[in-house]
Amino acid sequence: MDSFVHEQSIVRKIWGQSDTVLLVFAGASAEFALNKAVDWLYFTGRLPSDPLGRLFSTVVYAQKIVFAEKDAALAAIDRISAIHRGVEQQRNDRIPDEAYLDVLFMLIDYSIRSFELLQRKLTTEEKGEVFDVFNRVGARMGLKGLPANYEEWEKMRAEYLRENLVTSDFSLDLYRQYQRHLGAFRYQLLLQAQVLLVPKRVRQLLLLPSFPFLWPAVQLYKALRLLRMDGWLKNSLVPASYRTQVGRLDVS
Repeated sequence: MDSFVHEQSIVRKIWGQSDTVLLVFAGASAEFALNKAVDWLYFTGRLPSDPLGRLFSTVVYAQKIVFAEKDAALAAIDRISAIHRGVEQQRNDRIPDEAYLDVLFMLIDYSIRSFELLQRKLTTEEKGEVFDVFNRVGARMGLKGLPANYEEWEKMRAEYLRENLVTSDFSLDLYRQYQRHLGAFRYQLLLQAQVLLVPKRVRQLLLLPSFPFLWPAVQLYKALRLLRMDGWLKNSLVPASYRTQVGRLDVS
């Protein structure tokens, strides 16, 4: 059977490693808080009550699609669409296409940024592969206004960062929930990871620290990674309740 993402794709390499996926999670957790449609995420109550679980489920779903056979991946995308339609019916309103596009754009951007932070610069062709995979997800969801190629996506991404992000009471509350669920030490690590990952516009709106104190630790982690001694460190940085789930993110 055909795969949704071919086996040699850089996208599988990016999304087959738990540390890279966790960085995608870290970046997305910042931008989620600034999305103008974040009130939709608060509507069901799941996000404020379990922000880590809600965001984690998003990246896990994305990973499943990346490694699924084509038919299974399309079925998973259809389930996502059906879940969102159910929320829309409950609220008697429609989630704006911009909110879906924001999430897709985040997955593209932070996939690239996370891999490059931990491993190497991607080629233009590889970045195009990342774009193509998540753009096909958007097309299956029936989203309007999708970019035609990676170059057009770069322009739209810059525009979305300027126009679609805002600091709100939801933003402040969500960060309070991050701190409550992570604890003081892991919360500071999250902020530092975000400093290294997120675009300048996101850093400014969230008033994130300007200096990446975590940078030397990232270099140490990369060395431990080469020696296959990174597992203990990764486990110590993840809340105990999520360690099993994080371990499953490593795909052979």
